[in-house]
Amino acid sequence: MNFTFSEDERAFEAEVETFLRDKLPPEIAARTHRGEEIGKADTERWQAILSQKGWLAPTWPVEHGGADWDPVKHYLYDAAACRAGAPRTVPFGVNMLGPVLIAFGTPAQQQHYLPRILNGKDWWCQGYSEPGAGSDLASLRTRAEQDGDYYIINGQKTWTTLGQYANNIFCLVRTRASGKPQEGISFVLVDLDTPGVEMQPIKLIEGGHEVNEVFFTDARVPVANRVGEENKGWTIAKYLLGHERTGIAGVGLSTHALTRLKAVARQQTRNGKPLIEDPLFSSKIAEVEIDLAAMTITNLRMLTQSQGSPGPEASMLKIKGTVIHQTLNDLARRALGPAAAPFPAEALAANLALVEDTQARNAARYFNNRKLSIFGGSNEIQRNILSAMTLGNRR
Repeated sequence: MNFTFSEDERAFEAEVETFLRDKLPPEIAARTHRGEEIGKADTERWQAILSQKGWLAPTWPVEHGGADWDPVKHYLYDAAACRAGAPRTVPFGVNMLGPVLIAFGTPAQQQHYLPRILNGKDWWCQGYSEPGAGSDLASLRTRAEQDGDYYIINGQKTWTTLGQYANNIFCLVRTRASGKPQEGISFVLVDLDTPGVEMQPIKLIEGGHEVNEVFFTDARVPVANRVGEENKGWTIAKYLLGHERTGIAGVGLSTHALTRLKAVARQQTRNGKPLIEDPLFSSKIAEVEIDLAAMTITNLRMLTQSQGSPGPEASMLKIKGTVIHQTLNDLARRALGPAAAPFPAEALAANLALVEDTQARNAARYFNNRKLSIFGGSNEIQRNILSAMTLGNRR
């Protein structure tokens, strides 16, 4: 494909860079570059700035408050935002639930929830994975039994990212026990203040609190909160996961991580020379850079050609994107050696004397991002999906 941007696209890129330079709070950008956690207040502050500009929901149709960008504009914005240190938009409302409501929601659901996503009144989290039902979502056991105008929900969700900040959760629940497992699932919206809903934190390997467990005990949720038909939630789940997996490819983040890796390799020395001049290490950088360039082109081509829900290409991008990002994290950690280890936290001050503050948390970044090849459907499951969709169920 032609990877040369037009004059209009370059003008848009310049507009984005000017906007980021003028509107992105420098203290937020500094924390992002240092790899620090961006809390709820700063996230909401930045998303409000994007919303005021009309850029918070770049892929939504204009009639629903979106920017309706084409894939090239989306790519250019993402790359520029990563370079500038802008926090990533929390995906659950804007990138996941929003498209689902636009495709499957009732007019009443669209009119109520979409504006609240854009103005920040609702912060959503995702209730898909369960103990024993992660990548194999069809085996989920959280039950929703109808009682008049309400569902009575009992069960547990896990790995609920940023749920500690959310006031709502969208869930897959089992509304029918008979038949194929995929045919008895529904997609339901739940207010987290509902009696019978409890959230507990899960501490991650690098010490952060990013994910949670959610317990439902006789929680009463209006049937009107179901999106789409009852027992047809698997169709919605696949639609949402296709968009999630495309986003997990993280082209902009990996591009920025590659730039950061090269900077480290220029600073660190081996045998009296910059590490980037070491034949073995430079070949590893070249290999991942080639993979990233190929994935970037594939991502743009897929987004340009796809209509509706992404196909098997989404699984391919999820696999390749997460492997590339983990490789970049690993190479940066290896380049820094002992200086990559602000672990435990008290070692960070000493570490800052050895490397720039933007590199001091590389070990934490490395350990945190081990999750990338697991969430959103593990890469092993994605390979099964690819083989089934492209080769058929051959034995």
